[in-house]
Amino acid sequence: MIINMKKVLLYSAFALGTLTMSTGCGDDFLLLSPVSSTSEATLSTPEGVDQLLTGAYSTLNSMLSSAGGMGEASLTNWVWGDIVGGDANKGSTASDQPDLTQLETWSWSKENGYIKNRWDAVYESVKRCNNVISLATKLADQLPNAADIIAQAQFLKGVWMFEGIRIYGPAIPYVSVEDYEASTDPQVSNVDESGNYVYIWDKVEADLKAAIAALPATRPSGEYGRATSWQAKAVLAKFYVYWSSPYDGSAGYGANKWSEAKSLLDEIIASGVDAMGQKYQLANDYQSLWHPDTSDWSGESIFDIQFTISGTTSQTNSPHHTHATEFSGSLGQGGWGFYQPSFEFVNSHIVDANGLPLSQAEYTAHAPLTPLASSNPVTDLSVYTDPRLDVNAGRMGVPYLDFGKTPDMSFVRDYTNGGMYVNKKGHAWNSERSSYPTTHPTSTAVNYHIIRFADILLWRAEIAINEGDLALALNYINQVRARAAKSYVAAESGITKGTYVFDNKVDGTTGVDAAANYRIGLYPSFSSAAEAREALEREMRIEFGMEGRRWFDIARWGKVADVLNAYAASESRYLGKFVNTYSPSWVNFPIPSSEINTAMGRFVQTANWK
Repeated sequence: MIINMKKVLLYSAFALGTLTMSTGCGDDFLLLSPVSSTSEATLSTPEGVDQLLTGAYSTLNSMLSSAGGMGEASLTNWVWGDIVGGDANKGSTASDQPDLTQLETWSWSKENGYIKNRWDAVYESVKRCNNVISLATKLADQLPNAADIIAQAQFLKGVWMFEGIRIYGPAIPYVSVEDYEASTDPQVSNVDESGNYVYIWDKVEADLKAAIAALPATRPSGEYGRATSWQAKAVLAKFYVYWSSPYDGSAGYGANKWSEAKSLLDEIIASGVDAMGQKYQLANDYQSLWHPDTSDWSGESIFDIQFTISGTTSQTNSPHHTHATEFSGSLGQGGWGFYQPSFEFVNSHIVDANGLPLSQAEYTAHAPLTPLASSNPVTDLSVYTDPRLDVNAGRMGVPYLDFGKTPDMSFVRDYTNGGMYVNKKGHAWNSERSSYPTTHPTSTAVNYHIIRFADILLWRAEIAINEGDLALALNYINQVRARAAKSYVAAESGITKGTYVFDNKVDGTTGVDAAANYRIGLYPSFSSAAEAREALEREMRIEFGMEGRRWFDIARWGKVADVLNAYAASESRYLGKFVNTYSPSWVNFPIPSSEINTAMGRFVQTANWK
């Protein structure tokens, strides 16, 4: 889904103002303040309902009144997927943002502010959706598109409740529209009368199914940013993949919903179209997905937050508190120096003679491609890597987007805390500073991709492996790899020191103007399901690197402790802060202590955090 943030921000001030009367106060974020009769009358028009719906959409970009000051509320998940999951270090300095340091080093408590803020974001967003559903239902006779409006809100509610499950586990409170309407303090609980946990998978499934049933397959011009049935099907397929995954084997996980996911994924691959009616497909090349001069309507974007640059304020309507802006931007290029790709993540792109990725044991045994050094560090560009590396991470010696230079030590705030690499994938391009009405250095028109067609192919490959269909899994994994072979970062005269080789094993060609040595090939076959699964997991790590994915995948696969403890053993050779051991039961985060305390017995801490 491509959400037009220009429209979202046009209405966000109104939406936030009206929703303040129906959002939480104090510590209990489920507590509602009553909506006055005047405000309800003001909103009880088609225009008012549409503005409330826009306010619900705006939550996707962290446009929230009470949560997410550092991006922890954002669906980009750079905090949760990448920093907790080992694709990135926190960056900045050791003393900056201690709550984020706790997450980075796996030393968080139930009082951690980021964990609380993300909880607030989930339930504020759910309130906005319930508000839309409730009012649109009451005004159905006045709204020719009431069913569509309700379905869009159900979709967004499903997205946010699914995010709640992914972060806190399935034993969290579910606030229905009836709960919302019945009381300013919904008496919801996460346990039943016998004290057993209530897992909310089925309730979220119902929201997404209801959305699918009522949403259109495409949208007319001017409404491309609104949800469609195909986008809802993609989210539901992802939902089933997570519901079916083993995690740590504890209750509430591991349902057998693979067949439901398979049916949806097959349907999307065969017939799915975007809001414009264009068939879903992989974009022509990997780099173009993050280039401001390339259309976001490549066919790959299934669920996007679309960013635009316009307006008169310094930060315009580009993403704020998210993947690409101040906090996660490179120092000196408009950012604050957070969100630095880790040594281990960069090394994971090293390939063998056939252009295939190495195992974790193999690439962590290799010296870092850029050594830890305070001055004049030299990146070893002769080591062959997957060409996606220099899209996923900024390396010294390789051109940095269109800035006319390569990163150096001025890009890094504290190399002893964050390492030698810098965020690149979601960073604003230099050209965007001069070609748009505003010139804030972190404003970008590049979309953030929540679900891409590559996700669909690789989830389907995962199911094929489960079913023993290794040939189908090979086909889908190699489709993604073949696309990655269509582009690479080239050397630039006067910027880079010489040229290197792109060894394309996919089509047998060689490029001689590369910024570093690159190589990529296809898997010839899989001899076992274990071999196929290893290939899939490596592919997902590289294809979605620095996109907020890693922790969620290794948690649902039941491998989070093994992978992260091996990561810590490697990363601690360069950054001494990784001294803690990750527990196999940490497949979710605790319900914030403040929520447990203010719920007065209605909330019970989840099993892994009692």
